[in-house]
Amino acid sequence: MSLLSKLTKTGIAAKAISEARKPENQAKAKAALQKLKDKRKPRPQAR
Repeated sequence: MSLLSKLTKTGIAAKAISEARKPENQAKAKAALQKLKDKRKPRPQAR
């Protein structure tokens, strides 16, 4: 059972890597990361 689990995880990882190489998916990933970074920026507090 462990071997089947490892093969499944490997297949999913290979698919994710192949999808990440596509330019349209790279643009989506960059936009999502930028959105996440913008949310994490500390905002100045009003006094």
